[in-house]
Amino acid sequence: MRQRKRGSDPGCPVEVTLNLIDGKWKGIILFHLQAGTCRFGELRRRMPRITQRMLTRQLRALEEDGLITRKVYAEVPPRVEYALSDVGEALRPVIDVLNAWGEAYHARRVAASPPQRPEAAAGA
Repeated sequence: MRQRKRGSDPGCPVEVTLNLIDGKWKGIILFHLQAGTCRFGELRRRMPRITQRMLTRQLRALEEDGLITRKVYAEVPPRVEYALSDVGEALRPVIDVLNAWGEAYHARRVAASPPQRPEAAAGA
């Protein structure tokens, strides 16, 4: 597992977990890999707002931390597949809880937002 800051020990186990799935994209990548093995292009299609460079960086970090595996096939053009490792699979309940919480939060926000008047919705 790579260390974020030299000589720094995590303050608690929650910090360890958050350091591994930090940032905007790692949790989303792990969520998509829960459905099974994906190729790079498939992950890009599932996450259209991520840049190719950022996806590459995040996949490398997740692989370095042991959360995903990367399998390269000796083909032309080369085929690369990503999957959850055993350690990444152990995060499945965490990602599932984050997903459920996000869905519930979004539903509450939608229910709490005031209804728009028809003319406001039409841009009048």
